[in-house]
Amino acid sequence: MIPKFAFSTLKLSCVVLISLFACSKTTIPQATPVNNVTPTLEKSPKNIILMIGDGMGLGQISAGLYANGNKSALERMEYIGLHKPYAGNKLITDSAAAATAFACGVKTYNGAIGVDMDTIAVPSILEHAESDGMATGLIATSTIVHATPASFIAHDAYRKNYEAIAEDFLKTDIDLFIGGGAKFFNQREDEKDLYQALRNNGYQVEDYFSKELEDFDFSGYEKIAYLTAIDSPIPVAKGRDYLAKASIKALDYLKQKSAEHGFFIMIEGSQIDWGGHANNTAYLLSEMQEYDRVIGEVLDWSQADGETLVIVTADHETGGFAIQKESTMDSIVGAFTSDYHTGTMIPVFSDGPMASEFKGIYENTAIYDKMMKALSLSN
Repeated sequence: MIPKFAFSTLKLSCVVLISLFACSKTTIPQATPVNNVTPTLEKSPKNIILMIGDGMGLGQISAGLYANGNKSALERMEYIGLHKPYAGNKLITDSAAAATAFACGVKTYNGAIGVDMDTIAVPSILEHAESDGMATGLIATSTIVHATPASFIAHDAYRKNYEAIAEDFLKTDIDLFIGGGAKFFNQREDEKDLYQALRNNGYQVEDYFSKELEDFDFSGYEKIAYLTAIDSPIPVAKGRDYLAKASIKALDYLKQKSAEHGFFIMIEGSQIDWGGHANNTAYLLSEMQEYDRVIGEVLDWSQADGETLVIVTADHETGGFAIQKESTMDSIVGAFTSDYHTGTMIPVFSDGPMASEFKGIYENTAIYDKMMKALSLSN
Protein backbone atom coordinates (compact mmCIF):
# COMPACT_ATOMS: atom_id res chain seq x y z
CA MET A 1 0.00 0.00 0.00
CA ILE A 2 1.38 3.46 -1.05
CA PRO A 3 1.50 5.92 1.89
CA LYS A 4 -0.67 9.03 1.50
CA PHE A 5 2.30 11.42 1.43
CA ALA A 6 4.05 9.24 -1.22
CA PHE A 7 0.92 9.17 -3.38
CA SER A 8 0.61 12.96 -3.09
CA THR A 9 4.25 13.41 -4.03
CA LEU A 10 3.83 11.08 -7.04
CA LYS A 11 0.68 12.93 -8.12
CA LEU A 12 2.44 16.30 -7.82
CA SER A 13 5.42 15.02 -9.83
CA CYS A 14 3.12 13.84 -12.62
CA VAL A 15 1.37 17.20 -12.71
CA VAL A 16 4.72 19.00 -12.89
CA LEU A 17 5.99 16.69 -15.66
CA ILE A 18 2.79 17.09 -17.67
CA SER A 19 2.96 20.88 -17.24
CA LEU A 20 6.59 20.98 -18.29
CA PHE A 21 5.88 18.81 -21.32
CA ALA A 22 2.92 21.00 -22.29
CA CYS A 23 4.98 24.16 -21.92
CA SER A 24 7.80 22.72 -23.98
CA LYS A 25 5.37 21.85 -26.78
CA THR A 26 4.07 25.41 -27.03
CA THR A 27 7.55 26.72 -27.71
CA ILE A 28 7.82 24.75 -30.96
CA PRO A 29 7.11 27.08 -33.91
CA GLN A 30 4.01 26.01 -35.82
CA ALA A 31 3.87 26.12 -39.62
CA THR A 32 1.39 28.62 -40.99
CA PRO A 33 -0.57 27.62 -44.12
CA VAL A 34 0.50 29.74 -47.09
CA ASN A 35 -1.96 32.63 -47.41
CA ASN A 36 -4.37 30.91 -45.00
CA VAL A 37 -5.52 28.33 -47.54
CA THR A 38 -6.68 25.47 -45.33
CA PRO A 39 -8.04 21.98 -46.08
CA THR A 40 -11.80 21.81 -46.44
CA LEU A 41 -14.52 19.21 -46.88
CA GLU A 42 -17.04 21.75 -48.20
CA LYS A 43 -18.76 21.29 -51.53
CA SER A 44 -16.81 23.03 -54.29
CA PRO A 45 -18.46 25.73 -56.40
CA LYS A 46 -18.95 25.25 -60.10
CA ASN A 47 -18.74 29.00 -60.77
CA ILE A 48 -17.09 32.05 -59.19
CA ILE A 49 -18.29 35.64 -59.38
CA LEU A 50 -15.62 38.04 -58.11
CA MET A 51 -17.03 41.51 -57.47
CA ILE A 52 -14.55 44.36 -56.95
CA GLY A 53 -15.75 47.74 -55.73
CA ASP A 54 -12.74 49.83 -56.68
CA GLY A 55 -11.74 52.07 -53.76
CA MET A 56 -14.52 50.60 -51.56
CA GLY A 57 -13.26 50.66 -47.98
CA LEU A 58 -15.26 50.28 -44.78
CA GLY A 59 -16.07 54.00 -44.71
CA GLN A 60 -17.59 53.81 -48.18
CA ILE A 61 -19.52 50.64 -47.30
CA SER A 62 -20.86 52.22 -44.08
CA ALA A 63 -21.90 55.44 -45.82
CA GLY A 64 -23.60 53.51 -48.61
CA LEU A 65 -25.50 51.39 -46.09
CA TYR A 66 -26.73 54.36 -44.04
CA ALA A 67 -27.69 56.34 -47.14
CA ASN A 68 -29.65 53.30 -48.33
CA GLY A 69 -32.02 53.26 -45.35
CA ASN A 70 -29.58 51.40 -43.07
CA LYS A 71 -29.48 48.29 -45.21
CA SER A 72 -27.11 46.70 -47.70
CA ALA A 73 -27.07 43.60 -49.86
CA LEU A 74 -23.74 42.80 -48.20
CA GLU A 75 -25.68 41.90 -45.04
CA ARG A 76 -26.96 38.83 -46.90
CA MET A 77 -23.46 37.40 -47.31
CA GLU A 78 -22.41 34.60 -44.98
CA TYR A 79 -18.74 35.25 -44.19
CA ILE A 80 -16.50 38.30 -43.74
CA GLY A 81 -12.70 38.53 -43.80
CA LEU A 82 -10.02 41.18 -44.25
CA HIS A 83 -7.20 41.35 -46.76
CA LYS A 84 -3.92 43.27 -46.63
CA PRO A 85 -3.74 45.36 -49.81
CA TYR A 86 -0.14 46.60 -49.89
CA ALA A 87 1.85 46.32 -53.13
CA GLY A 88 5.20 44.67 -53.78
CA ASN A 89 7.05 47.99 -53.81
CA LYS A 90 4.81 50.35 -51.83
CA LEU A 91 2.72 50.18 -48.67
CA ILE A 92 -0.02 52.08 -50.53
CA THR A 93 -1.08 50.05 -53.54
CA ASP A 94 -2.60 51.16 -56.82
CA SER A 95 -5.36 49.32 -58.67
CA ALA A 96 -2.96 47.59 -61.07
CA ALA A 97 -0.80 45.95 -58.39
CA ALA A 98 -3.86 45.11 -56.28
CA ALA A 99 -5.82 43.57 -59.16
CA THR A 100 -2.74 41.61 -60.26
CA ALA A 101 -2.59 40.17 -56.72
CA PHE A 102 -6.22 38.98 -57.06
CA ALA A 103 -5.82 37.82 -60.65
CA CYS A 104 -2.35 36.25 -60.60
CA GLY A 105 -1.51 35.62 -56.96
CA VAL A 106 1.66 37.75 -56.81
CA LYS A 107 2.62 40.96 -55.08
CA THR A 108 3.98 43.34 -57.69
CA TYR A 109 4.88 46.99 -58.24
CA ASN A 110 2.36 49.79 -58.68
CA GLY A 111 1.46 50.11 -62.35
CA ALA A 112 2.04 46.44 -63.21
CA ILE A 113 -0.60 44.60 -65.24
CA GLY A 114 -0.41 40.82 -64.86
CA VAL A 115 3.38 40.80 -64.39
CA ASP A 116 5.63 40.22 -61.39
CA MET A 117 8.27 42.48 -59.86
CA ASP A 118 10.63 41.57 -62.72
CA THR A 119 7.96 42.38 -65.37
CA ILE A 120 7.59 38.68 -66.19
CA ALA A 121 4.05 37.70 -67.21
CA VAL A 122 2.13 35.60 -64.69
CA PRO A 123 -0.94 33.63 -65.86
CA SER A 124 -4.19 34.86 -64.36
CA ILE A 125 -7.03 32.86 -62.86
CA LEU A 126 -9.08 33.84 -65.92
CA GLU A 127 -6.47 32.27 -68.18
CA HIS A 128 -6.25 29.16 -65.96
CA ALA A 129 -10.04 28.88 -66.07
CA GLU A 130 -10.03 29.11 -69.87
CA SER A 131 -7.38 26.39 -70.08
CA ASP A 132 -9.60 24.17 -67.94
CA GLY A 133 -12.56 24.63 -70.30
CA MET A 134 -14.45 27.14 -68.19
CA ALA A 135 -16.29 30.13 -69.62
CA THR A 136 -14.95 33.54 -68.59
CA GLY A 137 -16.04 37.17 -68.48
CA LEU A 138 -15.15 40.72 -67.44
CA ILE A 139 -17.48 43.66 -66.79
CA ALA A 140 -16.51 47.15 -65.62
CA THR A 141 -17.89 50.67 -65.33
CA SER A 142 -14.50 52.00 -66.43
CA THR A 143 -12.83 51.31 -69.75
CA ILE A 144 -12.35 47.57 -70.17
CA VAL A 145 -8.59 48.22 -70.56
CA HIS A 146 -8.42 50.01 -67.19
CA ALA A 147 -6.16 48.59 -64.48
CA THR A 148 -8.57 46.25 -62.69
CA PRO A 149 -10.13 44.38 -65.63
CA ALA A 150 -6.85 44.53 -67.56
CA SER A 151 -4.98 42.64 -64.84
CA PHE A 152 -7.16 39.57 -65.41
CA ILE A 153 -6.48 39.33 -69.15
CA ALA A 154 -3.39 41.32 -70.10
CA HIS A 155 0.33 41.34 -69.30
CA ASP A 156 2.04 44.72 -69.53
CA ALA A 157 4.75 46.55 -67.64
CA TYR A 158 2.65 49.70 -67.40
CA ARG A 159 -1.06 50.15 -66.81
CA LYS A 160 -1.48 53.10 -69.21
CA ASN A 161 -0.35 51.21 -72.31
CA TYR A 162 -4.03 51.01 -73.22
CA GLU A 163 -3.69 50.13 -76.89
CA ALA A 164 -1.28 47.28 -76.11
CA ILE A 165 -3.62 46.04 -73.38
CA ALA A 166 -6.53 46.07 -75.85
CA GLU A 167 -4.50 43.85 -78.20
CA ASP A 168 -4.05 41.34 -75.37
CA PHE A 169 -7.80 40.66 -75.56
CA LEU A 170 -7.02 38.94 -78.87
CA LYS A 171 -4.58 36.58 -77.17
CA THR A 172 -7.19 34.88 -74.97
CA ASP A 173 -10.48 33.08 -75.46
CA ILE A 174 -12.45 35.18 -72.98
CA ASP A 175 -16.12 34.57 -73.74
CA LEU A 176 -17.57 37.95 -72.81
CA PHE A 177 -16.39 41.43 -71.94
CA ILE A 178 -18.39 44.60 -71.33
CA GLY A 179 -17.03 48.06 -70.53
CA GLY A 180 -15.95 51.39 -71.96
CA GLY A 181 -12.94 52.25 -74.07
CA ALA A 182 -14.13 51.62 -77.63
CA LYS A 183 -11.49 54.03 -78.93
CA PHE A 184 -8.71 51.67 -77.88
CA PHE A 185 -10.19 49.07 -80.24
CA ASN A 186 -11.42 51.08 -83.24
CA GLN A 187 -9.97 54.62 -83.05
CA ARG A 188 -6.38 53.74 -82.32
CA GLU A 189 -3.26 55.79 -82.91
CA ASP A 190 -1.77 52.85 -84.85
CA GLU A 191 -5.01 52.70 -86.95
CA LYS A 192 -5.49 48.98 -86.31
CA ASP A 193 -9.13 47.84 -86.36
CA LEU A 194 -9.49 45.56 -83.36
CA TYR A 195 -13.26 45.37 -83.86
CA GLN A 196 -12.60 43.46 -87.07
CA ALA A 197 -9.82 41.44 -85.45
CA LEU A 198 -12.24 40.41 -82.70
CA ARG A 199 -14.86 39.46 -85.28
CA ASN A 200 -12.25 37.36 -87.04
CA ASN A 201 -11.72 35.61 -83.68
CA GLY A 202 -15.39 34.71 -83.41
CA TYR A 203 -16.77 37.64 -81.39
CA GLN A 204 -20.08 39.35 -81.89
CA VAL A 205 -18.91 42.95 -81.42
CA GLU A 206 -21.42 45.66 -80.55
CA ASP A 207 -21.29 49.05 -78.87
CA TYR A 208 -23.76 51.54 -77.44
CA PHE A 209 -23.80 53.41 -80.79
CA SER A 210 -25.07 50.42 -82.73
CA LYS A 211 -27.29 48.64 -80.20
CA GLU A 212 -28.74 49.26 -76.74
CA LEU A 213 -27.65 46.63 -74.23
CA GLU A 214 -31.22 45.65 -73.40
CA ASP A 215 -31.81 44.99 -77.12
CA PHE A 216 -28.72 42.81 -77.40
CA ASP A 217 -29.72 39.14 -77.14
CA PHE A 218 -26.57 37.26 -76.09
CA SER A 219 -27.94 33.79 -76.84
CA GLY A 220 -26.52 31.95 -79.82
CA TYR A 221 -23.23 33.83 -79.98
CA GLU A 222 -19.92 32.08 -79.46
CA LYS A 223 -18.22 35.12 -77.87
CA ILE A 224 -19.38 38.64 -77.04
CA ALA A 225 -17.72 42.06 -76.85
CA TYR A 226 -19.85 45.08 -75.93
CA LEU A 227 -18.29 48.53 -75.58
CA THR A 228 -20.31 50.97 -73.50
CA ALA A 229 -18.47 54.25 -74.22
CA ILE A 230 -15.87 55.74 -76.54
CA ASP A 231 -13.62 56.42 -73.54
CA SER A 232 -14.71 56.19 -69.88
CA PRO A 233 -18.40 55.60 -69.13
CA ILE A 234 -20.27 58.45 -67.49
CA PRO A 235 -21.09 58.35 -63.73
CA VAL A 236 -24.31 56.65 -62.68
CA ALA A 237 -25.63 60.05 -61.47
CA LYS A 238 -25.40 61.31 -65.07
CA GLY A 239 -27.30 58.40 -66.58
CA ARG A 240 -25.08 55.30 -66.76
CA ASP A 241 -27.33 52.34 -66.05
CA TYR A 242 -25.86 49.23 -67.63
CA LEU A 243 -24.05 47.41 -64.79
CA ALA A 244 -26.96 45.46 -63.30
CA LYS A 245 -28.41 44.56 -66.72
CA ALA A 246 -25.01 43.56 -68.08
CA SER A 247 -24.20 41.45 -65.04
CA ILE A 248 -27.37 39.35 -65.08
CA LYS A 249 -27.35 38.93 -68.87
CA ALA A 250 -23.71 37.84 -68.62
CA LEU A 251 -24.41 35.34 -65.84
CA ASP A 252 -27.27 33.77 -67.79
CA TYR A 253 -25.09 33.61 -70.91
CA LEU A 254 -22.06 32.11 -69.14
CA LYS A 255 -24.17 29.55 -67.25
CA GLN A 256 -25.79 28.40 -70.48
CA LYS A 257 -22.45 28.25 -72.27
CA SER A 258 -20.62 26.52 -69.44
CA ALA A 259 -23.16 23.91 -68.41
CA GLU A 260 -20.41 21.30 -68.05
CA HIS A 261 -17.31 23.16 -66.82
CA GLY A 262 -18.59 26.26 -65.02
CA PHE A 263 -17.48 29.89 -65.32
CA PHE A 264 -15.38 32.67 -63.78
CA ILE A 265 -16.35 36.34 -64.07
CA MET A 266 -15.09 39.58 -62.53
CA ILE A 267 -17.57 42.46 -62.15
CA GLU A 268 -16.11 45.83 -61.15
CA GLY A 269 -17.85 48.89 -59.76
CA SER A 270 -15.05 51.13 -61.00
CA GLN A 271 -16.20 54.64 -60.18
CA ILE A 272 -16.52 54.34 -56.39
CA ASP A 273 -12.79 54.95 -56.62
CA TRP A 274 -13.25 58.03 -58.80
CA GLY A 275 -15.60 59.60 -56.25
CA GLY A 276 -12.90 59.10 -53.62
CA HIS A 277 -10.17 60.62 -55.79
CA ALA A 278 -12.44 63.62 -56.42
CA ASN A 279 -13.20 63.93 -52.67
CA ASN A 280 -16.84 64.04 -53.76
CA THR A 281 -19.19 62.42 -51.23
CA ALA A 282 -22.27 62.58 -53.49
CA TYR A 283 -20.38 60.91 -56.36
CA LEU A 284 -19.07 58.21 -54.04
CA LEU A 285 -22.51 57.52 -52.52
CA SER A 286 -24.32 57.25 -55.84
CA GLU A 287 -21.75 54.74 -57.11
CA MET A 288 -21.93 52.78 -53.84
CA GLN A 289 -25.71 52.60 -53.97
CA GLU A 290 -25.67 51.36 -57.56
CA TYR A 291 -23.06 48.73 -56.75
CA ASP A 292 -25.10 47.57 -53.76
CA ARG A 293 -28.09 47.04 -56.06
CA VAL A 294 -25.90 45.02 -58.42
CA ILE A 295 -24.61 42.90 -55.53
CA GLY A 296 -28.21 42.23 -54.50
CA GLU A 297 -29.22 41.11 -57.98
CA VAL A 298 -26.12 38.93 -58.32
CA LEU A 299 -26.89 37.31 -54.95
CA ASP A 300 -30.48 36.63 -56.06
CA TRP A 301 -29.02 34.89 -59.11
CA SER A 302 -26.30 32.95 -57.29
CA GLN A 303 -28.47 31.80 -54.41
CA ALA A 304 -31.07 30.48 -56.84
CA ASP A 305 -28.30 28.74 -58.78
CA GLY A 306 -26.81 27.03 -55.71
CA GLU A 307 -23.47 26.22 -57.37
CA THR A 308 -21.87 29.67 -57.40
CA LEU A 309 -19.41 31.28 -55.00
CA VAL A 310 -19.70 35.08 -54.79
CA ILE A 311 -16.82 37.16 -53.40
CA VAL A 312 -17.18 40.92 -52.88
CA THR A 313 -14.17 43.02 -51.98
CA ALA A 314 -12.12 46.06 -53.02
CA ASP A 315 -8.62 46.51 -54.32
CA HIS A 316 -7.94 49.32 -51.79
CA GLU A 317 -9.64 52.23 -50.05
CA THR A 318 -9.63 55.63 -51.77
CA GLY A 319 -9.67 59.06 -50.15
CA GLY A 320 -9.42 58.16 -46.47
CA PHE A 321 -13.18 58.66 -46.35
CA ALA A 322 -14.91 59.17 -42.97
CA ILE A 323 -18.50 59.91 -41.94
CA GLN A 324 -18.66 63.18 -39.99
CA LYS A 325 -20.62 64.02 -36.81
CA GLU A 326 -23.11 66.23 -38.69
CA SER A 327 -24.33 63.19 -40.65
CA THR A 328 -27.79 61.64 -40.46
CA MET A 329 -29.19 58.57 -42.20
CA ASP A 330 -30.70 60.89 -44.81
CA SER A 331 -27.70 63.16 -45.15
CA ILE A 332 -24.17 61.79 -45.07
CA VAL A 333 -21.48 64.41 -44.50
CA GLY A 334 -18.13 62.97 -45.52
CA ALA A 335 -14.55 64.08 -45.10
CA PHE A 336 -11.38 62.92 -46.81
CA THR A 337 -7.76 62.70 -45.69
CA SER A 338 -6.32 62.14 -49.16
CA ASP A 339 -7.07 62.37 -52.86
CA TYR A 340 -5.25 59.05 -53.33
CA HIS A 341 -5.50 55.55 -51.91
CA THR A 342 -4.90 54.64 -48.27
CA GLY A 343 -3.38 51.55 -46.66
CA THR A 344 -6.28 50.34 -44.52
CA MET A 345 -7.18 46.64 -44.63
CA ILE A 346 -10.14 45.80 -46.87
CA PRO A 347 -13.27 43.73 -46.10
CA VAL A 348 -13.94 40.54 -48.05
CA PHE A 349 -17.53 39.24 -48.14
CA SER A 350 -18.33 35.75 -49.41
CA ASP A 351 -21.40 33.60 -49.99
CA GLY A 352 -22.02 30.18 -51.51
CA PRO A 353 -20.01 26.94 -51.71
CA MET A 354 -16.63 27.25 -49.91
CA ALA A 355 -17.42 30.78 -48.75
CA SER A 356 -15.92 29.96 -45.34
CA GLU A 357 -12.46 29.89 -46.96
CA PHE A 358 -12.58 33.69 -47.09
CA LYS A 359 -12.95 34.43 -43.37
CA GLY A 360 -9.96 35.61 -41.35
CA ILE A 361 -7.12 38.02 -42.14
CA TYR A 362 -4.78 37.32 -45.04
CA GLU A 363 -2.74 38.79 -47.89
CA ASN A 364 -4.61 40.06 -50.95
CA THR A 365 -2.84 37.34 -52.96
CA ALA A 366 -4.72 34.76 -50.87
CA ILE A 367 -7.92 35.65 -52.75
CA TYR A 368 -6.29 34.18 -55.87
CA ASP A 369 -5.12 31.09 -53.95
CA LYS A 370 -8.52 30.51 -52.42
CA MET A 371 -10.35 30.93 -55.76
CA MET A 372 -7.91 28.56 -57.49
CA LYS A 373 -8.47 26.00 -54.77
CA ALA A 374 -12.24 26.40 -54.90
CA LEU A 375 -12.27 25.73 -58.66
CA SER A 376 -9.62 22.97 -58.38
CA LEU A 377 -7.42 24.84 -60.83
CA SER A 378 -3.69 24.13 -60.94
CA ASN A 379 -0.77 26.48 -61.45
